[in-house]
Amino acid sequence: MDAKLLDILVCPLCKSPLIYRKTEQELICKPDRLAYKIDDGIPVMLVDEARKLTPEEAEAL
Repeated sequence: MDAKLLDILVCPLCKSPLIYRKTEQELICKPDRLAYKIDDGIPVMLVDEARKLTPEEAEAL
């Protein structure tokens, strides 16, 4: 994931900064508890396709 891209990407829902999880290939929004997948290096920033984090996952961040 390009560091410059990570600096400008925000959650499309709440505009919060995102956390990059390299091993899971996801971008995480803590306030909304959503995980946006990264397919072939391209972030899929669609709220409808985001995965909801479990309470345990959200706590671990």
